[in-house]
Amino acid sequence: MNRRGGRSATGVAVLVAVLILGGCATPRSGALGPAPTTSPSSAAPTERPTPTPPAAPTPSPSASGTPPRPPTPATTGPRQQATVTIELWYVRSGQLVPTRRTRPATIATSRLALTELAAGPTPAEAATGLTTLLPAGVEVTRITDGVATLRPLPSADDPARRRLREAQVVWTLTQFPTVRQVRFGDGSPVDRADYPGLLPPIVVTGPSVGERVTAPLTVTGTADAFEATVSVRVLDAAGREVATGFGTASCGSGCRGAYRLVVGWRTPREQRGTIEVYEVSPHDGARINTVAVPVLLAPA
Repeated sequence: MNRRGGRSATGVAVLVAVLILGGCATPRSGALGPAPTTSPSSAAPTERPTPTPPAAPTPSPSASGTPPRPPTPATTGPRQQATVTIELWYVRSGQLVPTRRTRPATIATSRLALTELAAGPTPAEAATGLTTLLPAGVEVTRITDGVATLRPLPSADDPARRRLREAQVVWTLTQFPTVRQVRFGDGSPVDRADYPGLLPPIVVTGPSVGERVTAPLTVTGTADAFEATVSVRVLDAAGREVATGFGTASCGSGCRGAYRLVVGWRTPREQRGTIEVYEVSPHDGARINTVAVPVLLAPA
């Protein structure tokens, strides 16, 4: 055999050896992924992989260059209606006394307030002596420059009764920021200062009659009390005193000021109760000018 023939035989032998070894080696191409951390259970059923849905195409901006609006999220559950709480001034023993109503929100708040005022107190409020002198059908005809104009109110035989009726309207309407004065018919505009002496020494603006209250409770209102000191106590359904407190109004002893008292209590169950706001007599320490507000006491 010549040298060239020997080289050819040797090359063939080397090629055969490479092919044999390549068949036994692990292939190097392709991604195998991470190694499993635990051995699969032989009892587990074989699951087919869930196909991944194709991604939605991204919408392109419009020709004007404005990006498209994002989709509106679907609402879940019923939509809660907006409400408004208004203050109503009723009459008790020839004086003005406030209470509150929460009703569906409306842009015609003055109409809503006068309608509720004419409808009168609830049975629970009437049980405390509250009443209304305003007849149905009284409405605001216009509001201009802070003055709410109404048609003349029905006449009353008693001037004091007519004054109280007008004061109910004035104190109720001027709670709104758009109303500073009230005009009845062609008369001059009036405001709260035109009806002095119609408030009791202590006025409670919160809580309202029949309201469910929790501790700690914030009691608010105005008062003209000796040394501006206002006291409060909480009575349970049996009339037992379960909490007391006191504070000072922003003015007192001849002037009316606002007060804000915080009181807490402990009760094992929900029950009827009473919030009493009063003044302590400087002469004998007795409770005077008491305002009792029936409420529902929630357990602490």
